[in-house]
Amino acid sequence: MPSLPPPTTTFSAADDPWIDTRTGPRYDQRGLRNLFLDAHRIDDLALPHPPAASALLRIAVSITARITGLDDPELTASQWNALRRHCLNQGHFDSDAVHAYFDQHTWDVFDPIRPWLQEPSLRTQCDHSTGINAFVPGRPGGNNLAWFSAHGHHTAEPVPTAEALQILLIHHYYGRSGKTTPRTIDTTTAKQNSGPLRSSVSFHPLGRTLHETLLAGVPAFTADEQPPGTDACPWEEAAPDPQTGPRPVTWPGRQLTGLSQHAILLVPGHDGTTVTDAYLTWATKEPKPLTTDPYLTYRFIPERKNVARRRTTHYADASRAWWRELDTLVLAPDEHGTHLRPAIFDTLNDLPEDVRRSLRIRVHGFDQEGQAVDRQWYTAITPPLLNWTQEHDPGKAQRIAECCREAEWAAHQLATVAKEAWKAATASSPTKNQQPSWTGKALTRYWPKAEAVFWRLLDEPDTGAPAAFADAAAAALREVTEAARIRHNSAARAVAHAVRALYRRPSAPRKAA
Repeated sequence: MPSLPPPTTTFSAADDPWIDTRTGPRYDQRGLRNLFLDAHRIDDLALPHPPAASALLRIAVSITARITGLDDPELTASQWNALRRHCLNQGHFDSDAVHAYFDQHTWDVFDPIRPWLQEPSLRTQCDHSTGINAFVPGRPGGNNLAWFSAHGHHTAEPVPTAEALQILLIHHYYGRSGKTTPRTIDTTTAKQNSGPLRSSVSFHPLGRTLHETLLAGVPAFTADEQPPGTDACPWEEAAPDPQTGPRPVTWPGRQLTGLSQHAILLVPGHDGTTVTDAYLTWATKEPKPLTTDPYLTYRFIPERKNVARRRTTHYADASRAWWRELDTLVLAPDEHGTHLRPAIFDTLNDLPEDVRRSLRIRVHGFDQEGQAVDRQWYTAITPPLLNWTQEHDPGKAQRIAECCREAEWAAHQLATVAKEAWKAATASSPTKNQQPSWTGKALTRYWPKAEAVFWRLLDEPDTGAPAAFADAAAAALREVTEAARIRHNSAARAVAHAVRALYRRPSAPRKAA
């Protein structure tokens, strides 16, 4: 059994620097307390890992609700909006409220009784640690071959505590499912659920300062009934008991910070500046609760028999540009629609005019396989787009929806005709699940062209979208088949037929799944 860390080994998530921020050209690291005291001077978070930034925003928004009183479920909608406007007009967070909140709770990452966002009971409930290499994304763990890393089973280099904290957030929110380090509570189990945000893409309001970002990101009260004082973040209450039933998903603390499916314990180096080992295992045997994350988009699939599976999040896709989701973001909820924009958008129309007009959207995505494989994370920032929403400019919103729909339709047609042209030119058929080379290459060329067409069409409302995107698809197909068309008449004829087919509309356009 590993010993407890010595009393001198400390690292405060509130007061020691670990959060990367940007102010103009200057980059700094700071703790959570200073993050709020200086939020009005900070332009944006600058964490190197987008999933860690997305997780931290949810934590920071829940703290924002606490120190401003926006977490009061007794407030009416008008009172809540008035309070948020007052906080925005104040220009900064109240320093006394910030100090009062952070002085009230334990933030020590290596506290022997309640380490921040960790479970100290893992020292006795796990018969061995998971290892630092398995904890750090990108490092090979166990006996896996070190293809792209200098680390190996016998070279478990420590990680700076500041970096380990950001990785801790990634595991809590985006952690894998399947086999894990065994944990014994009555019986020994080594199976865990995936994190609440696994494979998802989040859309966060982005203000001119971090102060605006956090206040704009506070979700409105949505529960039907919630007595005051029942909501809690993990650091505000005792460690959960895995043997008890699931706690209700209350607003905003448990909704934003209390849905982790992973139990973690960090093992510090001798002075607390590094982490040398880690325990990573399951936190609960209960299935993940059904809840609506305010920063995710959802899709409804009514044909599914299982009612609980009819609603699904939009999965992150590193190859899918953010502008292709614009129609979902700008269109108001529609009872007949199959796509639902993030719930946080429903609160942004009540912001002060200057804040609303300047507000952009930060996109954080983590392209992952459902169980264990992490492919790629990505981030993007949109231009100010709230003035394009259906509530403010119905014509622009509908034009965006039309262009997104036509872009997807042209891509669908391009994939179909490119495949048929390849078959005709080569007199062969692809095997099951095989994609002809023309198809993938043509789509790769098409999407950058389609983005340029998309932005041009927004400024040209009278230009026909179907023909414009068909032109982009035809240009992409001609480019990738140029060599084949020069060498072979059969390829030239097949591509000519394919190009003509791009301009035919056999049925009404529909948005691709």
